[in-house]
Amino acid sequence: MSVDPAPRRGWCPGLARPMPTGDGLLVRLHPVSGRLSAGQVRAAARAAREGGNGLLDVTARGNLQIRGVTAESHGRVVDILAEAGLGDARHDGGPQRLTLDAPLAGADVLAVVAAVEAIGREVVGLPAKTLVAVEDAAGGLGPVEADVWVRVAFDAGCRLTSMSPYQARDVSSPRPRGEETRTWRRAMSEGAEDKLFPALRLAIATPAAPLWLAPMPAPAALATLRTLLQGLATSGARRMRALPDAKRGALLDGLERGDAPPAGTVHPAGLHGRTLLAELPFGRCDAALLDRLAAWSERYGDGHIALTPSRGVALTARDESTAARLRDEAAGLIVDPADPRRAVAACPGAPACASGGTPAQGDAPRLAAAFAAFSREGATAHVSGCPKGCAHPGPATLTLVGRPDGRYGVVLDGQAGTDTDRVLTFGAVLERLESLRDLSSPWAETGLRDAFREPA
Repeated sequence: MSVDPAPRRGWCPGLARPMPTGDGLLVRLHPVSGRLSAGQVRAAARAAREGGNGLLDVTARGNLQIRGVTAESHGRVVDILAEAGLGDARHDGGPQRLTLDAPLAGADVLAVVAAVEAIGREVVGLPAKTLVAVEDAAGGLGPVEADVWVRVAFDAGCRLTSMSPYQARDVSSPRPRGEETRTWRRAMSEGAEDKLFPALRLAIATPAAPLWLAPMPAPAALATLRTLLQGLATSGARRMRALPDAKRGALLDGLERGDAPPAGTVHPAGLHGRTLLAELPFGRCDAALLDRLAAWSERYGDGHIALTPSRGVALTARDESTAARLRDEAAGLIVDPADPRRAVAACPGAPACASGGTPAQGDAPRLAAAFAAFSREGATAHVSGCPKGCAHPGPATLTLVGRPDGRYGVVLDGQAGTDTDRVLTFGAVLERLESLRDLSSPWAETGLRDAFREPA
């Protein structure tokens, strides 16, 4: 049986242009590097309470979306968030936030992020979903659906800036910048002396795998990035991987190819030095939790949080003893890397999303419990309310795809848009998983294929 994926939207919601969903309008905020002050976090919570249904999601790009906004309350939401400095960065249909970086990345990454965002805002016609992934050795992102990758050279011998991570995050904001920002932007210009900067590695997405270029000094790399983004903007393609071979070849003409660099470290949930990475269960929170996060950031840290690509938050404490207290305070969130919920991705599903045929968000906790034995052996699961697969576009060991009749299509080692003949109720899915619970090694030999073979 063939399942046709629901069409993906060609634009992304923002503050001024919300998206209709099953539970009202969805307003999405796009803070650069996911960085929010405690005051901005409280403003988002207030907007969710006064103008939405009180529920919010952190997305896989580290953005924050407010659910349940109405046509009547939208103006109030805009006023609250604009006053807090959370207005849209652009109004031409281009990406509100172009970059994605890891919460533990260094100051060099944060300065590159700021430079890339500035370049992106100057590229007319850039598709709304364009994504530039910026990484270093300490801040890897793992598999992401990026159009361009930028890796800061793993040689710490020369620094991109003299800014601390906190200063770098501040200047990466789209808000008006100060003299220090103008100084480094001049330094990042193409005429700057290369020896002052580390090398950057660029790669562009292709249908098969990222195509890496040889290392370049930062000014030259950023100039090349501008050319790549302009090429995408004028190509008519929505994503870099969709470029025809001839256009891709022309865009890369004269650029030296290189080998893929070592992957950066991807940090799981938990305490890393003074920084706590806490994931939200399936990316969902409410206004009350946002208020608590703001209070924790002031009580234990510097009064800021960062939204993370793992659909959670990062909070940095003042010292190690304070960090331990912060971790204890956040015990209701996912702070244990072995938590089985970490292995399951889930979208809001029905009724929150109009495309959803199943209550993915409600089914996800029960799936995580039944799937725990598999997740301990590295397996992953995805509960999608429809074939779009928004919460996890890539493949998973087990993917459940919601159907209009309330059942799930079951996909093994594939993704939400994959055709499948296995269609089951959610109860039947749980029964098949639980049938393997008593095995000493449910992953051994046929594993999940045994559980979902036909007939049951």
